[in-house]
Amino acid sequence: MNWHIDFSASSLKFLKQNNLDESLVFEKLRLAFRKFKGEDVNINVSKLNGKWEGFYRIRSGKIRIVVEFQFERNRAFIEEIDWRGNVYK
Repeated sequence: MNWHIDFSASSLKFLKQNNLDESLVFEKLRLAFRKFKGEDVNINVSKLNGKWEGFYRIRSGKIRIVVEFQFERNRAFIEEIDWRGNVYK
């Protein structure tokens, strides 16, 4: 099953400013997909609520990735990538 992954402009800007590669995000998403399938993998994924209802948070060290999964369409939209203290503002 192939997934289509889109990035927001702000998430791409964060990656570029911090000299991070998109492969970091792709690896975390692969692990999240495996976790959703029921596999026992080491990744911290949480469903968000409030302003971020419908989104999931993936924790990677001090970086947070906020992503919206559209399971029925096999799409993921990376809404925000930022440091722990800034991502939810």
